[in-house]
Order: sequence, then structure tokens, then C-alpha cells
Amino acid sequence: MARRTYGTGSLRIDGGSWYGSWYGPDGRRVKRKIGPARTPGERDGLTRTQAEKEMRRVRDAEAGTISAPRVTMEQAGEQLSLSLEVKGRKKSHRMTVASDLRNHIVPFFAGKDLGKITVSDIERYIAVKRKTLAMKTIRNHLVTIHSAFEIGLRRGWCSTNPVKLADRPIVRSNQTRIQFLDQEELERLLAIDYPGDAFGSIEPTLYLVAAMTGLRQGELIGMRWRDVDFHARKIRVVAPYVRGEFIDPKSSDSSRSVPMAERVANNLNALRERSLYPRDGDLVFAHPETGKPLDRSKLVRRFKAARDRAEVREITFHELRHTFGTRMAASGVALRRLQYWMGHADIKTTQVYAHYQPDDHEADMIDEAFAA
Repeated sequence: MARRTYGTGSLRIDGGSWYGSWYGPDGRRVKRKIGPARTPGERDGLTRTQAEKEMRRVRDAEAGTISAPRVTMEQAGEQLSLSLEVKGRKKSHRMTVASDLRNHIVPFFAGKDLGKITVSDIERYIAVKRKTLAMKTIRNHLVTIHSAFEIGLRRGWCSTNPVKLADRPIVRSNQTRIQFLDQEELERLLAIDYPGDAFGSIEPTLYLVAAMTGLRQGELIGMRWRDVDFHARKIRVVAPYVRGEFIDPKSSDSSRSVPMAERVANNLNALRERSLYPRDGDLVFAHPETGKPLDRSKLVRRFKAARDRAEVREITFHELRHTFGTRMAASGVALRRLQYWMGHADIKTTQVYAHYQPDDHEADMIDEAFAA
């Protein structure tokens, strides 16, 4: 007997009757008597075609009576978090997903079964969140919600994934326009008076290195003195500190070395001379009193306060990295080299700095075309 298509069930004749077998919505195997089999040459009983039709009717009817277990977004989110851990995803990614679930996704869908969340509910989530969150952040939330529904589909908690059918927010180019400090603003930031506490003793050096190397916040916090090669004038990115742990670089291209300008080297030398933690294995920007990694949230708050005192444009600490990218592009550094320095896995990410590259030849072409 030919094998039936997977997922449709199977039919067999036993004792003059058709019997069907299939898997129900809960994953259990179901066996049912379908009806009498037709005797060859007679008009009694069911033919195979008729038996298949009847089996489909019985199967669909029983599927309708078996209700999927009631599972909420919170429970699906917990299963997603467990799945990410089993797959070995980075702790920083797992913590981001958990934070998005806890602070945004679960409260919004509270009390509603996963299987009853519709496309309209997803689009309403987008409409509500766009009032307070960036489009890119909302798109990241949708990825998390999508993953939760995919787990729900595999476990029979829902029958569809509404995220697939929902209209996604579009991140327009003007919403991704980068912010950075020009040279005069950077100098003002570095020249202000800093608090006389322990943290204030490292702030200006930290901001200078961030702006003149393009290193990410976690890369700066995780940098050790052995990663600073004063002889080769390079800083090596080895083990960034992200969400409470030292991790591998963000991508294969993030493990790299960045040129160290003389001004950066001089400031780092001066910092090492006055630091209580100058050994090779110590953190460059360790907490001046404990030697432990800096607290990210405190660093962000201190930078905002310094930025406001300096009366420069309202950039984030991360956008000191854009200060480096734009200055390097404007000075004529090739985008491929800049991609390596900044640790971008994809050259498309680096392309955002292309508009700052000089090209006198293009302007000359226009001058020539419009010459009298």
C-alpha cells in the first residue's frame, strides 16, 4: 500500500472496516473507525476515496473540539527566554529580550491568550509604542513577539502568527540620521570642569578616547592595559564588558585593533600614572576606587550631565562613536578601512559616513559643466 502524505493521517482495512490514524492538535496519535469497507464488485461500504473524505471530516470535527491550552504572552516569553539560553545566545541578547518582554510586551498583552491575539492587536501595539519609542526599537520588539508566536505554533498554543501579517513600521532615512560633535564641541566637552569625585578623575580621558577611537561603550569598559600597545600605537579590542559579563566581540569583525593617536596615547599614559590599577591585567577605565568595571547607567548619566554643562548638541554617549566615524570619513579614510576600525560586520553600516567623504573631483566636474 502506498504511503500517504505526511500530516494527513493514514488509512487501513481491518476486519472489513476502514480505520484511520492521525496526530491531533495536542500531538497525540488518534485512531478511529471510519466505516465499513466496500466489498469488491459490490456497492456496499466505502471506497478508498470515500473513506479518505470521511476521515478528513472526522479528523476536522475532533480537532475543533480539542482546545489548545491557554497560554499567555508571559508564558510564551518565558519559553522563548529558555530557548535562547539553550541555543547559547549571548547573555546581552537574552537580557535585552527579557527586558523588552518585561517592560513592554507582556504588560501590553496582559490577560490575553496567545491564540486570541490578532493582527489588529499587533498593529495597535505598534501604534501605541511609536508614541514613545524609536521605530528601530519597535521593530526589535516585533522580532521578539514573532519568535514567541513561532514557539506557540510548534507547541500548539496558537494557530497563526499574526506578526507575519501585520504592517511593519518603516524606518525612514531621516529617522536614522546620525548625531555627532564637531571638533569645537568636542573641545568644549573636554575643557569643562569635572566633579572632584573618583568618577570625575577619569571622565575627560574616557570621552576623549571614545571620540578618537570609535570604540563602543562595552569595548571601552572592558579594555585592559595589556590591550593598549603604546609601541605599535594601537588599541586591541579583546573582551568587551556587556550587561555584567566579559564577552566575545560583537561580531567576527569586532575583534580588531584601532589606531591610537598621539593625543590619546598621552592621555592614557597620564591616566595610568595616577591610577591605582596600572597593571597589565587591570581595566583601563576601572572604577577608580574599586578597580571593577564602570556602571553603564551611571556612565550614561555622567556623560549627559557633562554634555549639558558644555552646552553642546544633545548626543548620547554612543554617538561619540559617530564623532569618530564622521571625522575619519571627512579626512579621506577609505570606507573599507573605516569599517574595520569601527568593527562593522557589514559595509552597509559604514555607508552612513559616506556623505562626509571629500571628493573634489565631483565638484570640479560640475564647475566644468557649467563653465562659461
